[in-house]
Amino acid sequence: MLQTSIMKSQLTNSQIGKRIARLRKQKGFSQDDLAKILNIPRSSVAQIESGKRNLPVTELMKLASALGFSIDKFLAREYKMEEQNTIAKEPEPPKQQMRISVPRLRIEKFRNVILYILERCGGKPNVGETVLYKLLYFSDFNYYEIYEEHLTGARYRKLPFGPVPVQLDGILNQMIGKKQIQRFKTEYHGYPQLRYIALKAADLKTFSAAEKEIIDKVIDQFSGWTARKISDYSHDDKPWRATEENDIIDYELVFYRNPPYSVREYDEDE
Repeated sequence: MLQTSIMKSQLTNSQIGKRIARLRKQKGFSQDDLAKILNIPRSSVAQIESGKRNLPVTELMKLASALGFSIDKFLAREYKMEEQNTIAKEPEPPKQQMRISVPRLRIEKFRNVILYILERCGGKPNVGETVLYKLLYFSDFNYYEIYEEHLTGARYRKLPFGPVPVQLDGILNQMIGKKQIQRFKTEYHGYPQLRYIALKAADLKTFSAAEKEIIDKVIDQFSGWTARKISDYSHDDKPWRATEENDIIDYELVFYRNPPYSVREYDEDE
């Protein structure tokens, strides 16, 4: 499927290279960083970005993981580079009857959840962007399974390396601009890693006791896991498995979870 997508793409090497270069800069990576990720010389990265070298499928997959983009969308001719310091307006929910309301992003709640997670475990060397994404995902989806209400209302997209919150880059960059968090680049097991630290405390008054309990349980369970381990684990969660690549993950799918993913005690007649 991936090879077919690349074959159908009408992009030139130059167009692909420019997109890679801009995404790399938005994420704060250097060409040396990408060279380590791809296990190639820095000069080869420079050739990719200048359009003088082909980008094999295996390398494109590694870049998608490191830079956090959807391969299909990246290869689309109409692909638009989003400004990562802006947040698009959430679309109005469809006017249809649903068992539970359509998720609507509660930005302040989402920011405070990010701050709280970073306060609790942001200092751990394994907690880079990937682990942060998955801690947010399990907090939101576990809360929904138990209480049938949205915690932050964030929407998550199925990408090859696990669920990723929509618009997260924009929110993080706004928080950086407001000096609520700081982003820095380091290495973990020899690979470049983007990490965040909280510069201010989360406003715990924005959390109910139940919300805080769910977030704490997620942190206690997963914050010591590596990016690879938590990503692999998320791939076996029913909501991720039942969703098409690049689509938004439906919260209602949590009610089809099986152990050990299910966090709700169901009565026999449910």
